[in-house]
Amino acid sequence: MFSGKSVLTEERKRALAAFQKRAGCRFRNPALLDLAFHHRSFSNETPRGGVSHVRANNERLEFLGDAVLGLVTASRLYSSMPDHPEGDLAKIKSAAVSEASLSEIAGSLDVSAMLVLGRGEELSGGRNKKAILADAMEAVIGALYLDSGFKAAETFVRKFMDPRIASLSRKENRGDFKSLLQEYVQKRYKTTPVYTLEGRSGPDHAQVFSVSVNVHGTVFGPASGKNKKEAEQAAAEQACQAMGIG
Repeated sequence: MFSGKSVLTEERKRALAAFQKRAGCRFRNPALLDLAFHHRSFSNETPRGGVSHVRANNERLEFLGDAVLGLVTASRLYSSMPDHPEGDLAKIKSAAVSEASLSEIAGSLDVSAMLVLGRGEELSGGRNKKAILADAMEAVIGALYLDSGFKAAETFVRKFMDPRIASLSRKENRGDFKSLLQEYVQKRYKTTPVYTLEGRSGPDHAQVFSVSVNVHGTVFGPASGKNKKEAEQAAAEQACQAMGIG
């Protein structure tokens, strides 16, 4: 825990250095990183006058970091999930950059111990509030962007966001057997499943489609559905179950 004095004490410098080591980042200006941990409750309780930056807090850095985080995350989703529509990407992005997600990441980096809070916020348990921890994470990203540029900030964000995106995309794909099968086949066989429409039956208003899928020479199905897309999902489900995928 730290008192939040405006001058960086040797103790604070050591703590900031330890945080950078934990987080895998390096700041040219440690004072900028320090500012990322200053909550508005501290600046609000600090008397006016004296050194101007005493009254500064991390809100502007948070604003900037939120934009950088959003761009990096959206870019990663766009490139890593080429077959997913905008709605899926938006859903995963929302979960990845949510307060719950960022506060969890903050917990892994022990951000709580770095926070500089006002007395009232400290007494009310602010050091463990998810919103404050998440905001501090965004502020750190903003500070790193200002200190070392976009590439450094992108590398930092990807370090903790790439595994989260991968985990969330796997959850999103559960039930989407076509995506699950394609991901597996591409990774294992360096090829893609091939779907074949075997036939259709029934009247025009209630047709039943029959589809099989060829996975590296092994055919699964045919499986049926009310349309071709549904039949392909059913065939992919058969293949996934037979191959123990998912």
